[in-house]
Amino acid sequence: MKKFILIPDSFKGTMSSAQICGVMEERIRACCPRAEVISIPVADGGEGSVDAFLAALGGKKVSVPVRGPYMEDITGFYGLIDGGATAVIEMAACAGLPLAGGKLRPDQATTYGVGQLMVDAAKRGCRKIILGLGGSATNDFGAGAAAAAGIRFFNSYGKEFVPTGGGLSRIANIDASGFLPELKALEIVTMCDIDNPLYGPQGAAYVFGPQKGADPGMVKFLDDQLRSISDMVIRELGVDVSGIPGAGAAGGMGGGMIAFFGSRLQMGIETVLDTVRFDQLLEGADMVFTGEGKIDTQSLRGKVVIGVARRARKAGIPVIAVVGDIGGNIEGAYDEGVTAIFSINRAAIPFEQAKTRALEDLSLTMDNLMRFIVRLNAAVKPGC
Repeated sequence: MKKFILIPDSFKGTMSSAQICGVMEERIRACCPRAEVISIPVADGGEGSVDAFLAALGGKKVSVPVRGPYMEDITGFYGLIDGGATAVIEMAACAGLPLAGGKLRPDQATTYGVGQLMVDAAKRGCRKIILGLGGSATNDFGAGAAAAAGIRFFNSYGKEFVPTGGGLSRIANIDASGFLPELKALEIVTMCDIDNPLYGPQGAAYVFGPQKGADPGMVKFLDDQLRSISDMVIRELGVDVSGIPGAGAAGGMGGGMIAFFGSRLQMGIETVLDTVRFDQLLEGADMVFTGEGKIDTQSLRGKVVIGVARRARKAGIPVIAVVGDIGGNIEGAYDEGVTAIFSINRAAIPFEQAKTRALEDLSLTMDNLMRFIVRLNAAVKPGC
């Protein structure tokens, strides 16, 4: 076998996608030293997304002084790929939960820094922005980012302010006339792997607010704030995002990216596959290895393994999913193009024990798979 493509997601809390690619490539080369191996580490839009794109495509990381979740001065960053034509931004770089430290207040947190990164990329001459949503400490509908991009928000007294998650209902008027012209000319793609609506029982506040520090009372308050901003953007901007799947991502920033920036929401894996030109990479490939921490019914909604399998199936390339754990009712994965699924949990032990030996178990699993594949291939076509 001459060409392998490696495109795994990370195993959350255990191994990064880059680590997984490294182990997979090592075991493949041990069996097929002359094979071409293409590694494409994948991240879901949250922390690590910029590094994953840079590892897959090359490019450089740009550091920028921006504002953090509570308007403190921090250093943010983004990646430049495609010769500087495309900027990859992860909102976690300046509005992520780890940056909040011990202060978890989604009613006070802002995405202002995210907008600053977008402005910097636009002024640098980028023609496209890929924005990853994930790991946010915010619930401000992306209003902070919009303010950094030149959209002005006024309260009922005519005073301009930067809305946070707890101040969305104070917005009386929105003036978008000052929106940065350079941003208007850009294509903006927002990576979003959830389909939660903006508000309601399955919305941003109720589903994700608690992990950001919101108690039940604050959850209801934040939900009311999102309802208010939804009505406001309908009135002021003529855009209704209330029923759009994914609008509730990252504290409502999914909806804000549509309303303020004219972005489209796209599954993270589809964005990755398009950006790395995966369909072209499949030409001449013998096999694709993918994987994730656990494959289950949630995976079937179009996350990494299924997204990869759908593309590979069209090209007639077999796909092996190497995963940490296998859930029930995943037979649909085979219909989507997955050829086989293997768990690295060789000892059938609980996760807390398994994660300490994950790298070793992955290596041994890949070794077994490659031995089998090479032997089977040799029976059909000698040489590897």
